[in-house]
Amino acid sequence: MKKLLIAIAAVVVIVVAAVVVVPQFVPLETVKEEIASQVRTATGRELAIGGDIRLSLLPTIQLEVEDVAFSNAPGASEPQMATLKELRLKLAFWPLLSGAVEVDSFVLVDPVVHLEVDAKGRPNWEFEVAPATGEAAPGAEEAATPAAGEAAPTVTELRLGDVRIENGALAYRDATGAEYRLSDIDMKVELSAFDSPFTAEGSLVFNGERLEVEAVVTTPARLVAGERAEVEVEISGAPLALEFEGGVVTAAPFRADGAVELDIPSLRGLAEWAGAPLAFEGSGLGPFRIKGRIEAKDQTYAFSQAEIALDDIRANGGVAIDLGGAKPYVEGRLDVERLDLNPYLPPEPEPAGGEAQGTDTGAGAEAAAQPADWSDEPIDLSALHLANADLAFSAGSIAIRKVEIGRSVLSVRLKDGELVVELEEMALYEGGGTVRVRVDARRKVPVVEKSMRFSGVQAEPLLSAVADFDRLTGTAEAEFAISTKGRSQREMVANLNGNGAVRFVDGAIKGVNLGAMVRNVRSAFLDAEAGVPQQTDFAELSGTFRIVNGILRNDDLALLAPLLRVGGKGSIDLPRRTVKYRVEPRLAGTGEGQGGATDVAGLMVPVIVEGPWHDLDYRPDLAGLVEQAVTNPEGAIGAVKGIAEGAKGLVEGLLGSVSGAGGEEAGDGGASEEPADPDPIKALKNLFGG
Repeated sequence: MKKLLIAIAAVVVIVVAAVVVVPQFVPLETVKEEIASQVRTATGRELAIGGDIRLSLLPTIQLEVEDVAFSNAPGASEPQMATLKELRLKLAFWPLLSGAVEVDSFVLVDPVVHLEVDAKGRPNWEFEVAPATGEAAPGAEEAATPAAGEAAPTVTELRLGDVRIENGALAYRDATGAEYRLSDIDMKVELSAFDSPFTAEGSLVFNGERLEVEAVVTTPARLVAGERAEVEVEISGAPLALEFEGGVVTAAPFRADGAVELDIPSLRGLAEWAGAPLAFEGSGLGPFRIKGRIEAKDQTYAFSQAEIALDDIRANGGVAIDLGGAKPYVEGRLDVERLDLNPYLPPEPEPAGGEAQGTDTGAGAEAAAQPADWSDEPIDLSALHLANADLAFSAGSIAIRKVEIGRSVLSVRLKDGELVVELEEMALYEGGGTVRVRVDARRKVPVVEKSMRFSGVQAEPLLSAVADFDRLTGTAEAEFAISTKGRSQREMVANLNGNGAVRFVDGAIKGVNLGAMVRNVRSAFLDAEAGVPQQTDFAELSGTFRIVNGILRNDDLALLAPLLRVGGKGSIDLPRRTVKYRVEPRLAGTGEGQGGATDVAGLMVPVIVEGPWHDLDYRPDLAGLVEQAVTNPEGAIGAVKGIAEGAKGLVEGLLGSVSGAGGEEAGDGGASEEPADPDPIKALKNLFGG
């Protein structure tokens, strides 16, 4: 853009110079030819004056030109880079002799400028000028350079009178398809003296919206001299309002600092107005307002003391960017009072089995039912090499869907392709935790590590908020550490390794009372009319796991509850997305829960869970039950002795013969003559709230 302004200034100077040096008696057609020749020499482009030209030199220089066209670069989409319906110039002649420039009027009528960047990145405002042929006259170079001690011509005074642009237009396009157009540009500038304020005000239209523009330079002489000058800029319109008030130094290195304020009634509306509508399903991104101080010096930029308001979110912080190194460095901080992310999330999907799910029974539904698979698409982490960063974030509270998180502190560090994200503090349902994620893209094969630890978390409100599951209570603690490497999602899953543990203590499984089931199966399940909540208290529900090359293995699932022990072991093949697991519920001959043994003798009805995880199969391991009775009859008899009726009820209840509260079978309200066939899936649903 700087080169464009220089080129425009050169053309204007050439025109004025040509007017001054050409005597009045020279035919005006010759003046046209001389102006065109000078422009051609300076820019390599053609300048055509198709209309009249009127010229006078004394007592003032007056020039009026009509129908001017300046040719575009070869291959450009428009034949003319600039056109002008009329130019009117009135310049005081005698002050020029003392270096003062007094412009009584300078008016451009209907100027149209087309800016363009071609596929090779060359802008049309860069001019290719062929070198002059022939040898320069002896001493020409010396003559062009002021002698030692001789000052170059300078402008000692500048006064601008009626300087206007009427109904201008500016268009920009490039090879990427980006295209912008400003129209109805009306601008007026005033400058009574070099040491008086310079003002510019006007308006323009972009994408159907008019913007008012006003700028003031209080000390233009200081600005021209390369010293700090006070500047005020204001842009206002329906899409946005922008204000800046501060100081600017145009001499190298460029510097600017001051207060800035941006007010946008709607980010969605702004994006649509700018020609880039947001594909965004959430309801947020409405009003946005930010104010603070900016500071720019050479290649460093900072925005500090920031006050930010987006919808109902309030925050403060700052950011600094340094472009002077081998790669950009970003440092920033953001502190949010309450971060409610729900307005920025898409609507939750319809629950399975809902109306929205049941309307498509054709090929679309069949495709949706197909199991997903891991992707072989290469994971592109090249963006981690573009910059270095050190960022900090804190929030008084965070809302995600139904999940409420308390105070949280997050740090992000990026250096030479290594990203480390640490959730250093997170308050979560009376407990807390930490999370650390490391992504190392410095190697040919990226490495990912993740660890998490939390404790004291109340399970019921957390699970209810996360998964609408309210059948499990207790205090939860968990930790895990995993790592992997790979170039694609499939490779990373196959190379996954790590271990972890989960533990719930002093909790309950709500909706079924296994202790009551032992005593009387017909009162075990929740009777909605009775209004008495049923639950199975447990002292501990825990398990550990390890992952080796994508295979997750658990061998110590344990539920310790009065009269019941549940164990489990098995594996999940993550690369193949399959499960092979064995759950071993055991009826204990003791009502002891916490501190009770896990290997008590008793009747066990193993349940096998296996298959692809999108279509798991549940079935009782009857062979295992028979084997127990054969290999350890005393243990089985001892566990059942004294609670035979309750044991019968427990087995029948777990296997699904109980179909309703109060012990009555569905149908006429009486007892069935034949017991129902065991239904292990229904039993698991009854147990875990299905």
